Amino acid sequence: MEAIHVYPTKDQEKAVIAFLEAMQVPFYKDEELPEHVLKGIQTGREEIQAGHYMTLDEFRNRKPDSDL
Repeated sequence: MEAIHVYPTKDQEKAVIAFLEAMQVPFYKDEELPEHVLKGIQTGREEIQAGHYMTLDEFRNRKPDSDL
């Protein structure tokens, strides 16, 4: 079984669902991201605002033996 992620607009959503049902393709619809994901995103944003981040160049310079 393959997985396909689609991101239809509200207008397209009804047509996509109707098509999947007509083709008897099993699917499920997530209304929004899980709570732990939303919490992780918020934590990351707060860390960036507090200045707790590192650029890719800073990371590369910190690890001189890396093949990045």
